[in-house]
Amino acid sequence: MAKSYETLDAWKEAVELAVAIYDITAAFPKSETFGMTSQIRRSAISVSSNIAEGCGRRSLKERKQFFGIALGSLNETESLLIVANRLRFINDRQFELIKVIAEKEGRLLGGLLKHVSRLQKEE
Repeated sequence: MAKSYETLDAWKEAVELAVAIYDITAAFPKSETFGMTSQIRRSAISVSSNIAEGCGRRSLKERKQFFGIALGSLNETESLLIVANRLRFINDRQFELIKVIAEKEGRLLGGLLKHVSRLQKEE
């Protein structure tokens, strides 16, 4: 049975972001396994997880809160990508490819938050 979050483009793109993050972090230095690698993977996974959790909430207020947390996790992921690029854990091409996914996710999450805000005003 399909879950409501699985139909959302924001959730689908968040999953793509997490998969891309896992792919590039596989080549991070082994000394970063419990540092940067772990942190960026957790923040990337948090985006889709919070979208899914928000969809499971009954109130629009709670839903909006979880979508906001997802946006915060996306910002954290983007910040960590910048650091990883500056440390040369990822090259400029890898950075730009993932940045495109992250920017698209940001637009989708922004739209989701606007939609929930409109629904709240109608209540």
